[in-house]
Amino acid sequence: MPEPFVVEIWGKPAGVVLKEGNAFRFHAFARPFFELDGHQFNTPGQARLAAAKLQPPGESARAE
Repeated sequence: MPEPFVVEIWGKPAGVVLKEGNAFRFHAFARPFFELDGHQFNTPGQARLAAAKLQPPGESARAE
């Protein structure tokens, strides 16, 4: 079984990426990353870039 890839944005956990077939599926841990929950990417790096676009530097995660 492939190892999960933890995605961190600005030092905070955003989610985890799991390999599913030929794709990598993102599973969000917190806001604002729930928007990406369940999306498939070609690489873990693409998932990280998509998550980084949801929280630019200097923006803190909103409390739930």
